[in-house]
Amino acid sequence: MGRRTTSALLLLLMLPLLNGCLVHTRRIRQAKMPSVVLTATADDLVKAINDRCQAIHSMTATVTFQATVGGPRKGKEKTYTSFKGYIVLRKPEALRVIGLVPILHTIAFDMASDGKTFKLWIPHENKVFEGPNTVTEPSKNPLENFRPNVFSDSLLINCIGPDDLVLLTSDTNMVIDPKTKQLMIEPDYVLSVLRRKGDSNELIPERVIHFNRVNLRPYEEDIYDAKGAIQTEAIYGPDQTFGPVRFPGTITIKRPLEEYQIVLTFERIIANQKLPDNQFELKPPSGAVVKELH
Repeated sequence: MGRRTTSALLLLLMLPLLNGCLVHTRRIRQAKMPSVVLTATADDLVKAINDRCQAIHSMTATVTFQATVGGPRKGKEKTYTSFKGYIVLRKPEALRVIGLVPILHTIAFDMASDGKTFKLWIPHENKVFEGPNTVTEPSKNPLENFRPNVFSDSLLINCIGPDDLVLLTSDTNMVIDPKTKQLMIEPDYVLSVLRRKGDSNELIPERVIHFNRVNLRPYEEDIYDAKGAIQTEAIYGPDQTFGPVRFPGTITIKRPLEEYQIVLTFERIIANQKLPDNQFELKPPSGAVVKELH
């Protein structure tokens, strides 16, 4: 009997011992697949986004705001008392956001934007902030970096143009059903909207939209900055019926780089009314201190 044959025979004889001594089997919670998993192409999902995008051209909403500032980098987190307010939006970018003081229901802040510049009035400080819709010079105060485009980009997922580059991939998440406590597999589609960096072959993500494959509904959009870092995460709660339109009951807007988030809970929505320009004009009282933001 050759040396190789002898070695192979000894290895076979040792396998039962190895299995008994070095292998340990334990039961783990088995994940359950959903009963229905839908399939779609990139074109299907682009059409779904554009159909939702085009369904609403203006909106007046009564909302509750819940703001949280801080996180691991700061080593602390502060959650503010929730307060009611209003959001008025007209495409493409006209926006008005008003927050009310809890209990008193007087104005806590009033922000208006024409799509390019904005004004933010803080009555109790008699102070007005003015500047462009997008941040050009980040402030150490994270709330000063919260510009109108953060709201307008998050409230309605923007349409995907015919010249946009898209990439479709699939993914799975493991979640625990809050009712049954069953471990569930959640199959997702991930639709990336990309742009070419100059004339090179390098592609840069502009935004990534996550779809639940149970219903092909978008439940999250990640918006990237010019450096390829996630600038805004918009997480959409289950759709609810507001008159003739369906709209998420909650939207969580996260800004991971500045470590703050705002949760919007929608109580009432009136969609597709004609909104005049004066709805988006803010005229602070004379004597207010004006601070220019960049």
